[in-house]
Amino acid sequence: DGRTDDRTAPRKKNFRRATPPPLPTHAAPSYLEIVPSAKTQAPHPLPVTPVSTTQLKKMVFTRYVEVGRVVLINYGPEEGKLATIIDIVDQNKCLIDGPADLTGVVRQVIPYKRIALTDITVKIARNARAKTLKKAWTEGDVQAKWDGSSWAKKLSSKKKRASLSDFGRFKVMVAKKKRSAIVAKKIKELKA
Repeated sequence: DGRTDDRTAPRKKNFRRATPPPLPTHAAPSYLEIVPSAKTQAPHPLPVTPVSTTQLKKMVFTRYVEVGRVVLINYGPEEGKLATIIDIVDQNKCLIDGPADLTGVVRQVIPYKRIALTDITVKIARNARAKTLKKAWTEGDVQAKWDGSSWAKKLSSKKKRASLSDFGRFKVMVAKKKRSAIVAKKIKELKA
């Protein structure tokens, strides 16, 4: 009949509206009061040493993903081989090429997670042919630069140690003992 029962009607909640806090009567501080000037600031607690431009050049990151950057493949079937970035596919992948004649790496798309950037670059155009890349590698003497780097030397020594037999590891241990005995003897002489 159109009438609603008190039990079925939605109840109105009796909320008391909270009154906002009263506004402050004093004036807000000015910008100059909040931020002190350079003249009034206390000296910096740590001494500031000047940095030369040569130090800045050493600190700046220079290994960028770019066309012509020589990379070391660190995962997959070509692990441990060098290649060159030929083109950038997207933010996760790039196109690399060996050249196949020199490094054994064929042209392929590879994710950045599977490569490590080196300091070596070659001057090539984007999507360079294998012949052009091979010429740039020989002119840039890339393989010799890589072999002379501490990174390559460390990898080769790691590989050599991994290929040692049990007797080889024993000989290394004996040689280390002899060396440390000689060093300890010399240090003892110098202290006395």
